[in-house]
Amino acid sequence: MANSKLNIILIHILFLSFSSFAEALDSQLKQQNQDEEERVPFVGVNIGTDVSNLPAASDLVAFLQLQKITHVRVYDANQDILKALSGTKIRVIISVPNNQLLAIGSSNSTAASWIDRNVVAYYPQTLVSGISVGDEVLTSVPSSAPLILPALESLYNALVASNLHQQIKVSTPHAASIILDPFPPSQAYFNQSLVSVILPLLQFLSRTGSPLMMNLYPYYVFMQNKGVVPLDNALFKPLTPNKEMVDPNTLLHYTNVLDAMVDAAYFSMKNLNITDVVVLVTETGWPAKGDSKEPYATKDNADTYNSNLIRHVFDRSGTPLHPETTSSVFIYELFNEDLRSPPLSEANWGLFYGNTTPAYLLHVSGIGTFLANDTTNQTYCIAMDGFDSKTLQAALDWACGPGRANCSEIQPGESCFQPNNVKNHASYAFDSYYQKEGKAQGSCDFKGVAMITTTDPSHGSCIFPGSKKVSNKTKEVVNSTISSNAGEKLRFKTFNSIKISAIGNILHILLAAYLPTLLLVLL
Repeated sequence: MANSKLNIILIHILFLSFSSFAEALDSQLKQQNQDEEERVPFVGVNIGTDVSNLPAASDLVAFLQLQKITHVRVYDANQDILKALSGTKIRVIISVPNNQLLAIGSSNSTAASWIDRNVVAYYPQTLVSGISVGDEVLTSVPSSAPLILPALESLYNALVASNLHQQIKVSTPHAASIILDPFPPSQAYFNQSLVSVILPLLQFLSRTGSPLMMNLYPYYVFMQNKGVVPLDNALFKPLTPNKEMVDPNTLLHYTNVLDAMVDAAYFSMKNLNITDVVVLVTETGWPAKGDSKEPYATKDNADTYNSNLIRHVFDRSGTPLHPETTSSVFIYELFNEDLRSPPLSEANWGLFYGNTTPAYLLHVSGIGTFLANDTTNQTYCIAMDGFDSKTLQAALDWACGPGRANCSEIQPGESCFQPNNVKNHASYAFDSYYQKEGKAQGSCDFKGVAMITTTDPSHGSCIFPGSKKVSNKTKEVVNSTISSNAGEKLRFKTFNSIKISAIGNILHILLAAYLPTLLLVLL
């Protein structure tokens, strides 16, 4: 009888051991899944609230889900929005406004109360992924600079006390102007007068695995350096090799301004011996409307910048310095903030108006399920500037000959004959071939003389093939967003299979260790 009781007790102990192990393993796997998700670059949006007709929180969240937006950043810790996000898969970065820095930076209990009220009360039903502490404090309110690190430390310690420090990162967004001599990137360095604050901040970010938050605007770089920085470089437009920006010290080639700004941040950190902090672009974008002093604030440029930005992130090509690391970005911003003060551009950074109608139509179909308002997939293939007529003519001849493009519309007397020049005719032929090939990768190259654009090149009665095709097939492209995620899904599926296999091996080892003892006891 005693032996039977002992056997039952031992079996119970073994069962509890297996249960505890399974729970620990499950927790570890969940953390691994989260770490994997965090390593995949994303595009999010900032949500400003200076909007006269801002949707109610529940309507706002329904709109975010409709647009398939998975990451947002808000400039406070709006309780209504946090409640409305509950149960969704939308990750949110909440913020400590500058006017709350003093209270949080000078009192651990205030910081703990802030975390309890704005994080613990909602997590994990609401997926708070980060806290941005202040906004451009070093440049906008330098007198508050000494408060940033104490605020970061206090908030982080409160997260540790709630066991949320692994899931939620704490950082502070900086203006690009804290970096001097940003081009070439290899010569960039942090403003020396700020290093006494920046270095401890970076050491905190390194220690806690948090990102360096940077607000980076190629629009302002272009506006302040017109004649030096070409517009195409600022807009992520495809460039010929001779138009790429080259860092003379590293010989790295830069095809866009944003990559150069990100690398300038990496070089600046490296100068302070910080090499393990990742850059998170907390704000970037392009205004769609401006006053007479802002002629480049147009819908076409905003569309081009943001569409190409999104493609750039989803391509996961990194930067010239760190091709293995693609920074995630938050577009500034979701809605036009019509209540903002002049200049006019300040009220026109939004992708949408406050009533949720698009301010302009982004062209991002085929690169993922981000933004449902694009159903046109309007991309065209045209001839690049800067090539001689002989080179373009050779490409035109190939397109209309072996390439079997439909070149009937550029014959004399037809609708696209005028203007009668090689570049115009080549653009039409290139687009005809590109559309015929289903916009397949490499079908808009023609030995480097062609480029893809989201701007319709049609003019007058000349309708380019891409526009003719779109009118009949706008619905087809919805399914094209699926394929771009196939590789990612396969990668995660394989990753999960490996984890499952690992679990099986561990259980096998445990059984091998425990089973003989168990059988011996029972016998």
